[in-house]
Amino acid sequence: MTNLVQNLEQCWYTSPPWGQKIPPLLVSLLERVYIKSAKAFGYCTGVEWSEHGCKYEIFACNTNITVLGSELIGTGNLQPNTKGKPVFRLGELVEFRFHGDGPPIRIVQGIQLINDAWFYSVEWMSPSISEKGDEVFTSRDSIAQVTDYDLERVRL
Repeated sequence: MTNLVQNLEQCWYTSPPWGQKIPPLLVSLLERVYIKSAKAFGYCTGVEWSEHGCKYEIFACNTNITVLGSELIGTGNLQPNTKGKPVFRLGELVEFRFHGDGPPIRIVQGIQLINDAWFYSVEWMSPSISEKGDEVFTSRDSIAQVTDYDLERVRL
C-alpha cells in the first residue's frame, strides 16, 4: 500500500492541478499592460496558475493589483531595466531541494518578482484525503514561495 501512496504523491506534484493544462501566458513578465478595471497602465511582475486561469500580478499606481488575463491588454513593450529574466518557466518541472520526505519533483505554479528577485510557487505539502477516500483537501498553505537556489532544473 505504501508504494501506491508514494506513486499518488509523485503524480500529484508533477501533474497540472485541476486537471487542466497551463494555458499560454497572455502577457509576458515585465511587459507593460493596461488594466481595464483600474483604467491604468502598469508592468506584469508575476503570474500564478489558478483553477480560474492565470492570475497576473501588475505593479501599477505604486501598488500591486492581481487580475485575471481578461482584464489586461498587453502592449508588447517590456520594462527597460536591469532585472534578469526568471530562471524557470510556469509549468516547468523542477527538483525542490528541501522536499522533506516527499518526492523531490515539483511543477512551477507561479512566478513573482519581489524586491528585484524572482520567486517561484511550488507545492511543498501533499493534499489530505478524506476518511472515506472520496474527497481531496488542499490548502493555500501548501504552496511555498522559493528562490531559484531552492530549485534545480529536471533533466529528462
